[in-house]
This record gives sequence, C-alpha cells and structure tokens, in this order.
Amino acid sequence: MGVKGLQYFMDSCCPEACVTVYLREMARQQVAKSQQGCSSTADTTSPTVVVDGMACLRHWYSCKDWVCGGQWREYMDVLKVWVEAFTSAGIRLVFFFDGVVEEQKRRVWVKRRRRVNGEMSKMFRHMKAYGEQPGRELFCLPSGLATFTSFALRSLGQEVFCSVQEADYEIASYARQHGCMGILGQDSDFIIYDSAPYLSVAELRIDSLTTVMYDRQRLCRTIGLTVTQLPLLACLLGNDVVSEEQMQHIRNNAMTTYRTNNPTPHSGAPQGQKVLAVSHLVSSLWGGEEKETELIPQSLNLSAPRRELLKRGVRSYLLPGQEAFQRGDSSALPSAFEKHVSPEILKACREKHVATEGFMVYSVVCQGVIECSNTLEDEENTELLPQALVYQPCRQRIYGLLLLHGRDDSSVDLPAVREWFVYPGNPLKEPDMVHPVPISLPCDQPSLDLLWFGTGPEVSTLRLMSFLSIFDCQEFSDLSGGIEDSLLAALCLVTYIVLQVQTFSQEDVDAYLSQAVCLRLKSPDELQQIKFVPMHPKVVDVPAARRQCLLQFTVNKLPVLSSRAVQLGSLYVRGLSNLLGANCASGCPLPIAALMPWHSFDGRLFHSKYLLAHSGTEKTVLLDSDPSCLSLFLRLREKLTETCRKRGRVLQSRPYAPEQGYRITPGPRYRERHAGGSENWRKRGETTGGHRHGGGWRERGEASGDPSENDSSERLWQRGDHFNPHSHSYPYGHDRGAQNTRRPQIQSRGRSYHNRGRYRPAPRWSQPPAPGT
Repeated sequence: MGVKGLQYFMDSCCPEACVTVYLREMARQQVAKSQQGCSSTADTTSPTVVVDGMACLRHWYSCKDWVCGGQWREYMDVLKVWVEAFTSAGIRLVFFFDGVVEEQKRRVWVKRRRRVNGEMSKMFRHMKAYGEQPGRELFCLPSGLATFTSFALRSLGQEVFCSVQEADYEIASYARQHGCMGILGQDSDFIIYDSAPYLSVAELRIDSLTTVMYDRQRLCRTIGLTVTQLPLLACLLGNDVVSEEQMQHIRNNAMTTYRTNNPTPHSGAPQGQKVLAVSHLVSSLWGGEEKETELIPQSLNLSAPRRELLKRGVRSYLLPGQEAFQRGDSSALPSAFEKHVSPEILKACREKHVATEGFMVYSVVCQGVIECSNTLEDEENTELLPQALVYQPCRQRIYGLLLLHGRDDSSVDLPAVREWFVYPGNPLKEPDMVHPVPISLPCDQPSLDLLWFGTGPEVSTLRLMSFLSIFDCQEFSDLSGGIEDSLLAALCLVTYIVLQVQTFSQEDVDAYLSQAVCLRLKSPDELQQIKFVPMHPKVVDVPAARRQCLLQFTVNKLPVLSSRAVQLGSLYVRGLSNLLGANCASGCPLPIAALMPWHSFDGRLFHSKYLLAHSGTEKTVLLDSDPSCLSLFLRLREKLTETCRKRGRVLQSRPYAPEQGYRITPGPRYRERHAGGSENWRKRGETTGGHRHGGGWRERGEASGDPSENDSSERLWQRGDHFNPHSHSYPYGHDRGAQNTRRPQIQSRGRSYHNRGRYRPAPRWSQPPAPGT
C-alpha cells in the first residue's frame, strides 16, 4: 500500500524529487566508485538492483490474454527479455517476493481481497454478457502468478528470496547492507526507509533502461524534514501499520494550522497540501537544537494506545544498525508447531522457504497459517466448487505428512492450521481451522526426517508413494519413468479434480489432458496464433455436427469465451501450487520444474481444447491429428478412468454449449429461477452438482462482491445433436440427485473440523441425465 498520498505528492507536487536516471550510466558510475576504493578489480561486485517482485508482476505480465489461466510460455519469454536487458548492462538483479502476511497487516490484506472480489464479479458478468475478455480497466493477474514467477526467475539463473518478514523491510535492509545501486519497485515506503535509492518500475523503459528515481534528500529539502523524521510522517499520513483513519484527527488539526499560517497555500490538489501540512507538524514537534531522542515526541498529544501504535509504525521503518528500537531477529522466532518436528526440519523449512526452493511447508510448520489470494472464480456458478474447497482434502494430507508423523488423527493434541483462503461467500472475518489427516500407505506413515534427508532407492519409492497418496493416486507409481514427469503431475491433478468435483465431465477431462499432451509440441509463437473471434449468434443454433465442423474450420480461432472454462483454467493452475506443496512435503520425488505451469498448461490452448471437446470434436482433431499425441492421450485417459472407477466415480459425457458471445436482453435472474423465487440460495446452502443439501460450500458467509444485475447467461444443456437455446436447465439438476461427495465438512467460521478425506461413490448414469434430473 505504501504511504497514503505520498506517491501522488512526489509525482504531482514535487517534481524536483523526481529525477530521470539512466541505469547503465548509474551502473558505470558505481563500478568506477567501487574500483577507487579497492586495491584490485577482483574485489569489486557488480552494481546490484534489488527488485520488489510483487510490484513488478503487473508490468511483467504483458500477455494479451489473462483470463484463461495464463499464457505461461509467453510470460517466460517476457521475463527472459527483461532479465537480459539488465544483465547485458552489467547490472546484477536480486529479487524479493512476499513470503508471509504479518498479522498486524491482516486487516489491510482482507480489505484488499474483498475489493478484488468485487472486481472479479464485474469481470465474469462482462464475460457472460459479451463472450469476450474485459478491457484493461478490469485487468486481473492470472491466478498463481506470484507463486510461480519466483520459480521462473530462479530457473533463469537469478537470485530470488522469499521473505520471512514484511518484504518491503527485507528489501530495504538487504539494499542498505549490501550497498546496492537501487531498489526497483512501486511503493512509497521505499522513500521512507533510509536505504538505497528508490527507482520506479512504472516509469521503467526496458529498451533504454531509463526510469525515475525518487530522491530522498530532495524530498526532505522540499518538505522541511530530515530523513530520520520521515517514518513519523509516514505513520501520520497512514500506512499498513497505522491506518489513515486512526490519525485523521491529527491531520485535520495539521491542515487547519497550515491553512491559517499559509493564506496562499502550496499549489496542487488537497492531497498535496495534506502532505505539506503534516510535514510542518512533524517539523514543529522538535524544538530548534533539541535532539530527536524519542521515537514519538512528547509534544504530540496522543492517548497511550495511539502512542504505542505510532511507535510500532515508526519501528517498522528502522533497519538493522539504525536504532535500538528495531525489529527482532526473525530466525529466533518460535515455530508454531516446533514440538511436532525436529530442529533439522525447522532449519530446512526456513532455508528452503528463503531460497524459494519450497512452497507451503514453511508457512504450515513454522507459522501455522497459510493464505491464498483471489482466484478467478464466478460467484454465480454454483456447480463448480471454489478451488479453496476442492483442494482442501489434499492440503489436509499435506498437513498430516508434515505434522502427524505416525500418530493417528484422533489425538487430543491434534494441531490445526489456520487457513485464510479467498473464495466466494467467505467473509474473511476469521480463518478456517483445518486439521491434518494422515496419508494412506501400506506401511506406517514415514517420518519427515526420513523423507527429507534419507537416501537410497527405498526412500525414493517412499517419497513418490507419499506424494501420490496425497492425491489418492497410488496406482500411478507404475507410470513414473514411463512418461514425462510433467504429464504424471498433470494426470495426478486431473484425477484428483475428477474425484472431488462431481459435476466434472468427460469433456472436461479431455480438455485438460489434450492440452497437456499437445502443449509439449507447441512453441510460444504457435500458442499466440490461437485467436479469439466472435461467434456469429446463429452458430449456437445449428446442430452439433455442423457446429463441430465450424469449430474445426477455425481451430486456431476461439469463437467465444466461456466463463466456465475460465474458472477451470484457474482451478488447474491453483492445483499446480498444491502439487508443489505436496512435492515439497514428500521430499521432492518429482523435479520442481515438472510442476511449473509452462510445462503443462497454457490458458489459450486449454480454452480451445475445452470448446472443441464440448462441441463433440473427434479425438483425432482434438489431438491436432498427431498419432503419437493421440496414443499418449488415450493411455492417460484410460489410466484416469480406471482409477476413478475403482473409487466409484464414473465419468459421464455432459457437453456444455458455448456461451453466446453477444449482448442479450436480461431475463429472469438465475437465482430466482433456480433457487425458488427470491429465496437466497446461500442461506439455504444448496448447490448444483448434488453438493450437500443444507451444507453448501457458501453457507457460512455473505456474498462477496456486488450481486449481478444482469442475466447470468446460464449454460445450455445439449442432448445428442440438438439443444434448446431457450432451456433454463442445468446439467445435474439444481436441487435433485443423490450425488454427495466426501469432502471436509465446513462448520461455523473459525471452528475446527476434521475429515478423513475419503470419497463417496459418484452417481452412475446409464445415459446423460435429462434436463432437471
């Protein structure tokens, strides 16, 4: 968030503090200066820029398509070009990514997540109304981008760190301790830290390596403060620690005094005047020669709680060696579950986390809390579970592998992990308390020390079986070494989704597997050739056979954007992050590279396969008329089908007609048609797909985001070669059917619950169900 109003003030009211710089020249000057102080060039280090990775994500992801799940190979090419621009200039890059959400900032985190929920609701309403991707005004990063970007940069040979404290603090601390050339980001907190120069990523021109440097000393001269007074200014203006509202009365008094003393105020908007007014106040708090011996001057009239809050806010800006009132050593902080693991495991968890070599395990073992930001999910689609609930059973087994160590899950001292996951209907008032579940192995559950530090073929086998057990896919062990690791991971993920999501159809499986198989042979250029073009309104009214021909004719042009396929794309990518967590917990039986999305997923390609699969396209065409791809696809699908059948889950063909890619006149709202007039479906807790009646996944919280005022553009149910474009029925009727999956039972907010992670048989349809069945 940064400091309220300070970035605007520097950009609009303080041009003397905004200096255009040439990074190549800055690098040359730093090398020359370094050489002057060294006896030999061997003692010098390359000019270093510390990069705030989270601030760069929106600038890095320049791919045109972003709603379908991510154009990951194209994105990798963007990162390569970006990194090479700096390395060719002799500039070393060090990247930092957020690794934790500090509890003192949880309120701000929740507020932002709720705001994004509202934006996503608008996105899905647009897609369902127009059948196209929204404009940049509703741009949202693909789900999982922050998680996988850190691994992408590591694969490009870059130094990447994941924070164990506030990332801004670690960035500023690293830059100060290592004498770095600058900090590249877009956060006004970096002007407050007494560290390296703050360089703007928003103003960066990668071709010329020019940007704007916000000069700390010039800012101080303009507002009449010293660098040491900037932290108090930041807290009085409002930041992540001290909210804007908490210091409103002080700013009001400062503005009154400022306007009285300055009849002709500083030109500019009120935001600029506010910064000057508070700066004058801060300057007046210390008299003449009086030294700044206290963090908060006594002359500032505050209640004791507010004074302590300000102290905490000011301390958050103090870097090592600057002041006695600085942060404690994060490495000395106690682990949330230290009695459940060995000291060696705790050390390894932290080291892997910091080096971006692990995922999830540090948050679980050392903090006892994990979070997941917003995912592209349609709050009005009640037949698809949110990814947070789809993957909760596998997370429970990951927790079990990390924390139980041979004990069953009936222990009185059973630990619980706090989950802050964003999904429709979750008000985020408090975390879900989720208990671990033991994995199912023919032998006793192995110790974490054995899995992580053991050697030998037996341990390798145990690691793989532990990983597969988390997803209930033990039968896939015979595929290890016979197919690519990325395909094995994709098969595990799709199988797990089928077992968890009872409305998942054969066409959905075909779309997932065909794109994973075909992606291996696609270049980034070929993937970019898949275009979205509007489907003529009459196309949706033609028989399926004719529509299939039309789709085959435009195989590289997607006729419409399906909001359901958008959500399935995000579901898959979020699943990859759970695969990554399971792999780390199991001792890494699969190489981390195999779990990266650029090896098994492309949003545009998946969307094309989804539309083809649901149009009844022949498998030969679906697999790009490549015999080897078709053979591999059929092998994977047979393995998935067999595994699911053993667990009582029989896949059915349930094609969805393409959504109409043009604006339609709003009709009766979906919820009124399907939830019994004005009765609120969330209050009833009923969902499509046969999910628990009276215990729906949205029962606990009010809706997030504004309800849609437009028609939901519900999907049309197709039977055989014909479908009724005016039908209002869903496949898998809204309130009927005996489908009941075995997934974690959700109780009231914040209360713990326990699930053994088994599955109930899926419904067996002898033929596709009739509408409303």
